Amino acid sequence: MPDQPLRTDVAIIGAGPVGLFAVFECGMLNMHCHVIDALDEPGGQCTALYPEKPIYDIPGYPAILAHELVDRLHVQAAPFEPIFHLGEQVEGLGETERGRWLLTTTKGARIEAAAVIIAAGVGAFGPNRPPLPHIEDYEGQGEGRGVHYMVRRREQFRGRRVVIAGGGDSAVDWALSLADVAASVAVVHRRAKFRAAPDTVLKLGQLAGEGRVDLVVPFQLQGLEGANGRLEAVIVSDLDGKRRTLPADALLPFFGLAQNLGPIADWGLNLHRNLIRIDPASCGTGRPGVYAIGDIASYPGKLKLILTGFAEAAAAAHSAYAEVHPGEALHFEYSTTKGLPAHT
Repeated sequence: MPDQPLRTDVAIIGAGPVGLFAVFECGMLNMHCHVIDALDEPGGQCTALYPEKPIYDIPGYPAILAHELVDRLHVQAAPFEPIFHLGEQVEGLGETERGRWLLTTTKGARIEAAAVIIAAGVGAFGPNRPPLPHIEDYEGQGEGRGVHYMVRRREQFRGRRVVIAGGGDSAVDWALSLADVAASVAVVHRRAKFRAAPDTVLKLGQLAGEGRVDLVVPFQLQGLEGANGRLEAVIVSDLDGKRRTLPADALLPFFGLAQNLGPIADWGLNLHRNLIRIDPASCGTGRPGVYAIGDIASYPGKLKLILTGFAEAAAAAHSAYAEVHPGEALHFEYSTTKGLPAHT
């Protein structure tokens, strides 16, 4: 561990879309950033869970794939030369004698910053695994492995027999997408009604009517069949114990995420149900110089949309300016007027 910590203006916890846009907004105000994320690459859930799913509510883009949005945000932030600390988690947040914040990470980095912006999404996350015997034998990304909790490339399922379990947006969206490339798609849900967006549920019903998707309802997962880690079939049963065997090369269980705030929960922030309550005008957390934005931030009327997080990133950056440049007046200017600021 170095004797002297790395010094920066703003430390951003989380490299998802909102965290990346916060780098840009801070850069526009001549504030340099270090960004820390537990994942090995930027993008948060967009990269880890649904890189090839289209997003429809980003202004100016009728549709954009999640990984393309992350790529564009990365390019937008690049002129301000952020320093990324990927594959490590912030485990400590303390104050220095000079009244600045000192962050320590699981890899031994020490980062001193005038302000901290928490853009940690749902915190550290992982999939909720179905309680199936020996499911771990089929997990992983290796050749022939059949249980996947995320889709990084839909091409990996081309020509394969796919069983999707779940009734939410992820299950329905991927059923629609994989119907174009997979040999077969079966959707297993414990009830006939799906929780996904009405328009996509309607499209799923149309594909089922055309015979392109098999709706296996009301059924739930019961077991797996295969040999040497290679999945061959998924066993399902209904409430009366009736069983079906679904031939399968791949099972995609979409039962949501298990989230864990980790050390953030011990930082004395205003937490409520694993979210940080903030002042929406400043995105302040109640601790001077610490702000929260994106899905982890909560206030009355909050909409959990990426575009909401973008607006919060701008508000947090403007609020942090007073911590980074105390006593200096901030004169708001549109980007079309001032362009990108010079930086060193």
